[in-house]
Amino acid sequence: MFDYTSMGFYTFDALCRPVNDIPPGGNTYFVDDFALAVSGAAGSAAIVAAKHGLKVQAVGGVGDDLMGDWVLRRLADFDVDTENMQRCSDFSTSSSIVTTRPDGARPALHKLGATAGFYVDDDRIDRVLETKIFHIGGVGLMDRMDQGRSAEVMAAAKERGCVTTLDVFASTPDDMALIKPLLPHTDYFMPSEEEAMALSGLTDFEDITKFLLDLGVGAVILTLGADGAMYRGSDGEKIDLPAYEIGVVCTCGCGDCFNAGFATGLHLNRSIEDCIRLGQASSAQNAMGLGSQAVVASLEQTLSFMESTPTR
Repeated sequence: MFDYTSMGFYTFDALCRPVNDIPPGGNTYFVDDFALAVSGAAGSAAIVAAKHGLKVQAVGGVGDDLMGDWVLRRLADFDVDTENMQRCSDFSTSSSIVTTRPDGARPALHKLGATAGFYVDDDRIDRVLETKIFHIGGVGLMDRMDQGRSAEVMAAAKERGCVTTLDVFASTPDDMALIKPLLPHTDYFMPSEEEAMALSGLTDFEDITKFLLDLGVGAVILTLGADGAMYRGSDGEKIDLPAYEIGVVCTCGCGDCFNAGFATGLHLNRSIEDCIRLGQASSAQNAMGLGSQAVVASLEQTLSFMESTPTR
């Protein structure tokens, strides 16, 4: 039995900073830092959960290429189980070049790749759902899974008693049709403020959370960047927490690391407020380094960070 299964978007990232502009013509600009990382809405979450000591399973796709080799090897470095990471022979590995700005923003160039090609067949379901917490990250990028299969897997997870969590990728209004069937089977939906506004077409956060709760989700957690996090539950519970005061290096993967920190709190049977705090601490540490999960090291370090770092 796994503690945490993370299904969806796994990507090979090459990151550099600081980047203010792309060199014109064939010119070259020099940068201070360069890093490689497994990232993506499922990839970053899987690695952070593993660093926190959870028994983690990865479910997704990579290409039959060198970048896919590296992604699988890197997941194995953190003891993430990759039996259900599929080699999609007709696709390259999903990959990004991330140009990190001095303020931490991260404009990226992305090739969709194998995230669009993997599929969970019926003969894999039992293994995929042999887990306490089941997370889907990257709805909107999983072309084959997004055509109804992700909703079927999420429904099966709920039927088997898994705690279910959900995240999306840089949503557009068109993605609402893909998200909506999953929400009645989702315990915790955790979009960023920008994603939630794009999905709902609304701008007021209370209106957004009510809109999503009315679609059947158990709870909505909006990650608000420097403004903290906002929790609204279907039972009426409301929690608003400020962000940690940190120096930002790169925000790539922050929301994904939040998801893993929140899941860690669930695994530890912490209160919802503590779960959110663990999510924020994981996200904040991520933002302090270049490359997803760069600064997250262990559960002990994350708990120490929570205790010693002031909030805004």
